[in-house]
Amino acid sequence: FFFKQTTEYEILSGLVGSEMCIRDRYKYYGMWPVAPTPFHDNGEVDYEGMERVLDCIVDQQVQGICILANYSEQFLLSDEERDKLTKLCMKKIDGRVKTIVTVSHFATDIVKPRAELAKSLGADIIMMMPPYHGALLKGNDVQIYEQFDEISKVGIPIMIQDAPLSGIELTFPLLTKMINEIEYLTCFKIESAQAASKIRALIKNCESKLDAPFDGEESITLYADLEAGISGSMSSALLTEKIAPVIDYFLNNEKEKSEDAYNYILPLINFENRQCGFRGTKTVMKEGGVIKSDFCRHPIKPLDQDTRNLLINFAKKYDLISFNWGK
Repeated sequence: FFFKQTTEYEILSGLVGSEMCIRDRYKYYGMWPVAPTPFHDNGEVDYEGMERVLDCIVDQQVQGICILANYSEQFLLSDEERDKLTKLCMKKIDGRVKTIVTVSHFATDIVKPRAELAKSLGADIIMMMPPYHGALLKGNDVQIYEQFDEISKVGIPIMIQDAPLSGIELTFPLLTKMINEIEYLTCFKIESAQAASKIRALIKNCESKLDAPFDGEESITLYADLEAGISGSMSSALLTEKIAPVIDYFLNNEKEKSEDAYNYILPLINFENRQCGFRGTKTVMKEGGVIKSDFCRHPIKPLDQDTRNLLINFAKKYDLISFNWGK
């Protein structure tokens, strides 16, 4: 099923002189945050608030926006809600920045119409996790390959999301085979453990096929992943404008400035990643007048008051756009 891969030693020894301009090497680069989905206090989707969220993110000077991802609480949305949100978001963004629409589902027959809708609305990329449902129902390597191969027939670039949430280990050999063989699988988002090593190996073996080697996980491993060769990152929409310079400096070969910028914001990235999760962005956006409520649908609990207070203190310290946009 798999072909011979380049060894780790060959990968590492081949990196010398590899610092050509990443902006010339790949089609997509920069910051592509995930847009949160706001709810009213009664639990209904706040569609007007969703439009304000998108305007706020555009004002963070991003290159792209991802909708309906895990940090958008896609697992708390009905099919009807996500269909309406897809259409609303694409209309509101209106080509101002690039777009990724997440279409993940265990059932290939559900993924496909989601992908077709995204394509029809002008999305640039769709994002998919491997098929899984709960802790024990997971696609094997063949089934994962087959789902992505089938969705590739829709004819829109696909980003494969390698995230711990699925409980599936997407191995380097499997990812390499899929990227090199599946026509529209041209992007990846790696946020598994030891992401940089996997990113470096995938770029070495798949570079000619890649349009967007990205990381995620709130950009918590961003600097190491830039050293590994990523062209962009998918954080939350909490501090996007503070993360962007880390990438810009690095791509301009100003690594010391990039590292300094990364180290400066790392306390907040770490706090979001380890203490807040997807609730963090909405809490700050509520305080910043972007949205009216940071309501979480059951069974998700809201942030406790102590965590909320610490987060708001961080938002004030870093003077975040998300904290000031609507004031």
